[in-house]
Amino acid sequence: MTVTAIQELFRAKRLKVTPQRCAIYNMMIHTKSHPTAEEIISQVKKTLPMISLNTIYYTLNVFETAGLIIPINNTHTRYDTNLEPHHHLICVSCRKIEDVFDDALNQLHLSQKPDFNIRSYRVEFYGHCRNCQKRSTSIPEKKRLVTTQL
Repeated sequence: MTVTAIQELFRAKRLKVTPQRCAIYNMMIHTKSHPTAEEIISQVKKTLPMISLNTIYYTLNVFETAGLIIPINNTHTRYDTNLEPHHHLICVSCRKIEDVFDDALNQLHLSQKPDFNIRSYRVEFYGHCRNCQKRSTSIPEKKRLVTTQL
């Protein structure tokens, strides 16, 4: 998506077009990492060194209200510009988030509450990504951390 297309999108959503908003959204649509506000500011500061974290949070709120992003709460809120139906794999070790596109998950029905009109839902799978699995197998057994599920 070009900057011109971003500006047109903002106008269609009746958002004020600013260099800060364009830079933030441009950064977000060109990553698959589901960035935190802190990660966004570190990238956007390369082109807009005077931008503040307050501006980032305010803009993220504007984008969320306009339906341009969805928040993903995973210790620190991360943001996703992919609004297509999808779900997430979340690594409990490194906190990496991966998108999951599975039509079967998009067809789930809540059979025990037929009187509840569901508008949307997200499925999040928690586990260990490939890199963290490799690291844990390379750690000698006696040095592994033991965790307890509550």
